Amino acid sequence: MALPLRDTLIKGDRVVLVPPRRSDYDEWASLRTASRAYLERWEPLWPGDAHSKADWARRLKVWTAAWKEGRAYVFLIRRMSDNALIGGISLTHVRPWPASSASLGYWLGQEFEGHGYMRDTVSLICDWAFARLALWRIEAGTLAENNRSRNVLEAAGFEEEGYARAYLEIAGERRDHVLFGLVRPQNQS
Repeated sequence: MALPLRDTLIKGDRVVLVPPRRSDYDEWASLRTASRAYLERWEPLWPGDAHSKADWARRLKVWTAAWKEGRAYVFLIRRMSDNALIGGISLTHVRPWPASSASLGYWLGQEFEGHGYMRDTVSLICDWAFARLALWRIEAGTLAENNRSRNVLEAAGFEEEGYARAYLEIAGERRDHVLFGLVRPQNQS
């Protein structure tokens, strides 16, 4: 189900999720660059032109097309108290009925780790996805050694469901992941 791109804001108590815009480039590039050493170990290899305006333009084009087709929803995370950009979160591989499911991914700037922002954000986007997208299931994977990510998922109600060998390419290598799932609560039917 395609939703209006620019009209979508998801507000929580401490964070707001907003679709990325061209005007976010400088802040996004600055945060990602400052957190590069921290983020690279958890993400696919960065392109040679990572965080250039060309990279941002490519991303926006892909994200906007996927949004309009109802296949993915990418958001930037902003802190409510000062509107600072602190990270990003996405629902990708959105599958319609009968699956009614999506995959969850997220990142946070290093300086914002350890304050509960991602825990709040994951719960917020999952509630939105169940209510607004009518999803029944959200899946996520994390590297076994990424305890922060595991804690975020478990705090949001995700349950460990399995182990996938060579699941994703991370930092240039195929890496195993622990898989988690969250099923829509019955009271949200």
